[in-house]
Amino acid sequence: MKNIKIFIALIVMSSLSATAQNKATESADKHFAKFEFVQAIAGYNKLVENGEGDTYVYSQLGEANYNIFNTVEAERWYAKALESSDNAEMVYKYAQMLKANEKYQEANAQMARFAQLKPRDDRAKAFKANPDYLPLILEKAKEYTIQNLEINTENSDFGGAVYNSQLYFTTARNNARRNYGWNDQPFLDVYVSNILTDGTYQEADPVKGDINTKYHEGTVTFTPDGNTMYFARESFFEGEYEKDSISNTKFSVLHIYKANRDGDKWRNVESLSLNNSSYNVNSPALSADGKTLYFQSDMPGGLGLFDLYKAPVNEDGTVGEPVNLGDKVNTEGNEKFPFSSSNGTLYFSSDGHLGLGGLDVFYMSEAGEAVNVGVPVNSNVDDFAFTVNEETGEGFVSSNRSGGKGGDDIYAIERLVPCNVNVITTVVDNDTSNPLAGVSVKIRDAAGRVVSTQTSDANGKVEYTVSCDKTLEIAGVLEGYESNTISFAGSKDKEALLLLNLNPIDKIIVLDRVVLNPILFDFDKSNITQQGAFELDKLIAVMTKYPKMVILAESHTDNRGPAAYNENLSDRRAKSTVQYVISKGIDAGRISGIGKGESDPKVDCKTKCTEEEHQTNRRSEFIIVSGNPAEEQ
Repeated sequence: MKNIKIFIALIVMSSLSATAQNKATESADKHFAKFEFVQAIAGYNKLVENGEGDTYVYSQLGEANYNIFNTVEAERWYAKALESSDNAEMVYKYAQMLKANEKYQEANAQMARFAQLKPRDDRAKAFKANPDYLPLILEKAKEYTIQNLEINTENSDFGGAVYNSQLYFTTARNNARRNYGWNDQPFLDVYVSNILTDGTYQEADPVKGDINTKYHEGTVTFTPDGNTMYFARESFFEGEYEKDSISNTKFSVLHIYKANRDGDKWRNVESLSLNNSSYNVNSPALSADGKTLYFQSDMPGGLGLFDLYKAPVNEDGTVGEPVNLGDKVNTEGNEKFPFSSSNGTLYFSSDGHLGLGGLDVFYMSEAGEAVNVGVPVNSNVDDFAFTVNEETGEGFVSSNRSGGKGGDDIYAIERLVPCNVNVITTVVDNDTSNPLAGVSVKIRDAAGRVVSTQTSDANGKVEYTVSCDKTLEIAGVLEGYESNTISFAGSKDKEALLLLNLNPIDKIIVLDRVVLNPILFDFDKSNITQQGAFELDKLIAVMTKYPKMVILAESHTDNRGPAAYNENLSDRRAKSTVQYVISKGIDAGRISGIGKGESDPKVDCKTKCTEEEHQTNRRSEFIIVSGNPAEEQ
């Protein structure tokens, strides 16, 4: 294991420019101070248009949009402000906006930046311990069991190609070989072990014939008839190497060779035309039909350190020109150990795609995306040389994880029968039970991440497949209807049928009020949250349908805490609520807000309130001042 010490020098920069709160920003600042964020945004935007934008103006635009949950604009202006600022809290809010906009990778990058700026902050510590993408891998339903093979040794053992009930693998167990300076283990050879009918393995022996030399030999693959073996070997064997003129050290590369079966021996070793003394070509893997050879190489023109390539195998056994597998597979890091299964699925290992650590095993989905195989195949170290028989679900993976017998060990894997459930949600009108087409449906996981955004079809249906033990939150939005959310708690059935009822928007008009679910705020905060935005969008829908409607938004608190504090907090929340509604296109003259603190409780329980009574008193009320459609009929 290499220990790498990284020293990071942070340049401390001022969060705000010298022009902060100057004469030019005075008008917009006044609106901001009064929580009139829509007007403040207009003022700051005008400064930007006039070429007077700076870090302060950009940050104020970010803050104003953040407070009314305009996530796209908040993201935009935070990004601009942070080009010349290292304000840790702004970085944190920027990360939140990125996540709200489903930009999880960028959010992770900003959280990493935040963690550098405030390493002792609990939020930073939580991120370092569990970045957002990790739960998506760790919580994924386990697809395989894994077991350490009894034939592993204290030295390195890896690979796993089966042909005719024999396991071929690479190992450093041959103590007759001289040791390799890199890890002080013997040079690698190819060994073979007979697989018995009870699934156990006989003692392994070196393959017979001309495969093993005093140099390294690597992983192997076979043609469909089993008569030709492709394998990796150091170029020292052919006398090809580079020599350092100062240290006299000789450096070889890895090449791919092929050999023919001769009884129980392998003869007629031949170097492939792909090989070049200037770069590595190794880890061969043949497609199931034997017509395509996959391999890894650091040849010039690649995307990263090692890339994956493929080359056609001609009828005469020659190999054609290599083709890079492209940026869906390859990254700026390492892609290694390709394997093409019987159904054409490409598996490989990578440290460039998001994983648990070191090399992780991935496969290419039908949509052309690299998918992490998940635990227990992958661990926090190197996991590689994955192979699987698609028919039996049995195969092998190699790993240097803790608990093994040696440096690298071979593990037998067996595919589990997956437990997935197809969640079919039908969206209907709650009054008529008729299906609703064109409903925007967002599906979130237990952590609140959006995992799918769909539109209901002509039958009001959307479908999403998830692991049996996963919970979901399914929210539907349609113009003219009250938005609604339902939960899915998991199921062992193959199919789950859910009903999402949407009420016509008029249902939330009750007498002289528009009745919403409680608008929830974070403790001691007044910015609009995702939950609050979801509810306020219902109010906006009603006001859009009835353009004469005028609303007074009242914010109330419970009676805990000083009365003056409660009044001030409720006033800030009322104003943020108003600003959110205005930001969505409702004329400012149609909505006003007032904070009433604890002065007008719904339950006058004084000092003997229960928690339920406190919750009842903490509320937002939306009073119809004029334009009530019920009164106009």
